[in-house]
Amino acid sequence: MSRSGADLALLLLAGFRTLADRAAAELAERGYEDVRPVHDFALHSILSGADSASELARRMSVTRQAAAKTIATLEERGYVERRSDPADGRRTRLHVTERGLALLREGETVFDELREQWEKQVGAASVSALEETLRRLVGDSAIRIDSPGWIARD
Repeated sequence: MSRSGADLALLLLAGFRTLADRAAAELAERGYEDVRPVHDFALHSILSGADSASELARRMSVTRQAAAKTIATLEERGYVERRSDPADGRRTRLHVTERGLALLREGETVFDELREQWEKQVGAASVSALEETLRRLVGDSAIRIDSPGWIARD
């Protein structure tokens, strides 16, 4: 049966969503309750230099208000902290805490485990072939982990 391009896009999105939802559930069982994919994107953005609400908003393609809300949530949960800028005492900068780094490491472990589950379901060769095919189609750096707002681009 022939499928449309839209079907392909939806299958790819469903694959991402399935992995993301399973990872969030597994992280909750491991003590990281209420973690969402947006938190992962925000932490990676902060690690790569988004040290203010304005910069985080720009990198994530969200409003400054949405970025501030995400920062407040991450700060409340101990994943991010604000520190004084040593070069400018009037300014504070965002930093990922040890707890935030531990969350990112645990998330990587969970995704590795989910990949292994898929390999058991369809075989390691099938998963590797899927990855290779996607790499050939979209390239190695098609989507940066710190930019979930790519879809909102003009």
